[in-house]
Amino acid sequence: MSESLKEIGVGIVGFGTVGTGTAKLLLENAELLRRRVGVPLRICGIADIDTARDRGVKLPEGVLTSDGFQVVRNPDVRIVVELVGGTGAAKDYVLEAIRLGKPVVTANKALL
Repeated sequence: MSESLKEIGVGIVGFGTVGTGTAKLLLENAELLRRRVGVPLRICGIADIDTARDRGVKLPEGVLTSDGFQVVRNPDVRIVVELVGGTGAAKDYVLEAIRLGKPVVTANKALL
């Protein structure tokens, strides 16, 4: 890992049950993850079609959007977590992340 790397920006596309749980774990375990990874992991963007629903997660201001491509293309996002599911929009987000040279994390078996 580069010594100049100050943090790793994470973008989450899909904020349903799994996306919400992922965000909670990243936020609640921030210090443990920082110690294990060597730098902080910071949620830089979360995309979901329903941005109004309260999911019980305190997110940093300006992180939530309805535009998945905005999250994927955000220059601060270094890792994209795809949690949309299916093979439509999820595929488009993953291919764009790969095109941009960003690692993708997914549990989407249909997409694989």
